[in-house]
Amino acid sequence: MLEGIVRFPPKFAARYRAKGYWEDRSLAETFAEVFSKYADRVAVIDQEQHVTYAQLDERSERLALNLLDQGLKPLDRVVVQLPNVVEFVYLHFALQKIGCIPIMALPTHRHREVSQFVELSGAVACAAPDRVRDFDYRDLVRRIRNASKTLRLGIILGNAPEGFLSLTDVIRRQSKRSPEELKKITIDPDDPALFQLSGGTTGIPKLIPRTHNDYVYNSKMAAAVTAVGPDKILLDVLPLAHNLPLACPGLQGFLLHGGKVVLANTTRGEDIFPLIERHRVTHIHVVPALLIRWINDPLIKKFDLSSLQVIQSGGQRLQPEVRRRTKELIPSVTVQENFGMSEGMLMFVRLDDPEEVRMETVGRPISPDDEVRLVDDDDNEVAPGEVGEFLARGPYTLRGYYGVPEYNARAFTTDGFYRSGDLMRRHPSGNYLVEGRKKDLINRGGEKISAEEIENLILTHPAVQNVACVPMPDPILGERMCACVIPRRGRALTLEELVAFLAKEEIAKHKLPERLEIMDDFPLSAFGKVSKKDLTEKITLKLKEEGKI
Repeated sequence: MLEGIVRFPPKFAARYRAKGYWEDRSLAETFAEVFSKYADRVAVIDQEQHVTYAQLDERSERLALNLLDQGLKPLDRVVVQLPNVVEFVYLHFALQKIGCIPIMALPTHRHREVSQFVELSGAVACAAPDRVRDFDYRDLVRRIRNASKTLRLGIILGNAPEGFLSLTDVIRRQSKRSPEELKKITIDPDDPALFQLSGGTTGIPKLIPRTHNDYVYNSKMAAAVTAVGPDKILLDVLPLAHNLPLACPGLQGFLLHGGKVVLANTTRGEDIFPLIERHRVTHIHVVPALLIRWINDPLIKKFDLSSLQVIQSGGQRLQPEVRRRTKELIPSVTVQENFGMSEGMLMFVRLDDPEEVRMETVGRPISPDDEVRLVDDDDNEVAPGEVGEFLARGPYTLRGYYGVPEYNARAFTTDGFYRSGDLMRRHPSGNYLVEGRKKDLINRGGEKISAEEIENLILTHPAVQNVACVPMPDPILGERMCACVIPRRGRALTLEELVAFLAKEEIAKHKLPERLEIMDDFPLSAFGKVSKKDLTEKITLKLKEEGKI
C-alpha cells in the first residue's frame, strides 16, 4: 500500500467488485491477455513504424527487464514526459509490468512543474526527449536530479549523454533476466496504476491516483459508448499523457478491443488530413479550439476524410455551430461531446441520442453506479432544471488527491463526492448541460454573467473563428466583460459591430461586451485549454497602460 493514497471505503469497493466493475487485475495482467489475443494485428503506427500487439508486448517486456536491472521496483514513481511516439507506449506498458507508477507529465511542462512532481511524488526516475526545438530536457532532468533527494535515473529518448540512460538502447537491449521475474511481481489492483494531473489553471496540478481497477473499467466503459471495435482506427493527436487520449477510450480502449492507434506529434491540418486519408482513420479525440482550427483550414476540402466516424470532443464545451460546420465538411462523422475529468467521472452524449440532445448537451455518466449531485453554495441539491455545482462519486472517480489531506478536506464532501467546480444543469433527456464554472463568471456590479452564454452567441457571427470572454477590472463595477476574438481569415470586426450583432439576440444590456480584443491565437494552459487567466492578465496590463485602471 502506497502511503498518501485515499482508498475507496470497503462497502463501496465490495459493491463495485460484486457488480463486476472491478476485476482485481492489474493493467499488466489485463493487457497480457490482449497482447496474446491480437498478437498478429497492428497495434500502433508511428510514422513508418507498424508495431503489432506481439511486438508491443515483446519490446515493453524487454524494456521492463532492463529497467529492473537499473533498480526500478514496484510502486516506484517515474515522471514520463514524452511526446506522441511509440516509445511512450513501450514505456507505459513496461512500467505497468514492473508495477511502477508513471506520472503523466506533458512535454510543455518545465522546471517548476516537473521539480514539484518529483518532490510531491518522491519520483526516482524521469523519462524525457533529448530536446525539442530550442529546449533541452537533459539539462532540465540534470538540474532536478542534482537538487532532488529521490531522483536518480534520467531516461532520455534520443541523444543520452553520460550519466543518462538511452531509452532506445534499453528497448533494444537483451536483458540477462528471465521474463519469469516479471510474472513473480505482485501488483495490488487497488494501488495506483499511474498518476494523472489535475487540470487547474492556477498553481501546480495535484497528483491524481488512478488505480488498476478503476482505470481498466474507465477505458472499457468509455469504449462501450464510442463504437470502438477491432476494425476501428484512432488517430491520437492530443498529448498521450492526457486522460482522454490515453484512456477515454484512447490508446487503452482501442487496444483492449484489438483496434489500431495512429500516433501524431503535430496538430497542423496539413499533417493531420493526410494521415486520416492514408490510414482510413475512424476516430479522433479533439479539444474545441483544435477542431475549430481544422474546419477553418482550406486544406480540409482537399483530402478524403470520409473514413471518419466519430470526432470525440472534450476539455471545453463545444458550441452547436462548430458541430454543424464539421458535419457539413465531413458528412460521415458524428461529433460526440463528452465531459470528463482526470479525476474520474465521464459523461458522453450517446451516438444514438436525438440530434437536439447531441447538439445541446455534454452527455450523461457512463456507469450505472456513477452518482451525480448538483448543489448550491450551501451544498443543498438544486431543483430540477436549476444550475448547481457538479459533484461526482463512482467506481472510477478518485476519493482523494495524493498526499494532500488538507486540500482533500475542501475538494470532497464528507461522504466522498468530488467537488468539480463545474456549473451544470440536468436536461429533461437525462443528459447534462454545462453552464460554466464557478469562477468562469463576470461579476458586473453584482450581476453575474456566464462567459459561455455570450461566447455561444458570438461564435455565430460570420466574422468570428473563436472567442473567449473574460473579466477585466473596473474601478466602479468591479468587473466588465472583454471579448477576445480570433477572426476568420480575411475578416474584420469592431466592438460596435459585435454589440449591434448581439443586441439582435435581445439579451440583457449588461451582458454585452464592453471591450473587444482581436487576437491571432489564444494562450493555452499546460492541459491545452484556453487560459482565461492569462487573457485577463493581458487585458489588465493594457488597461493600466491606457490609464483606465
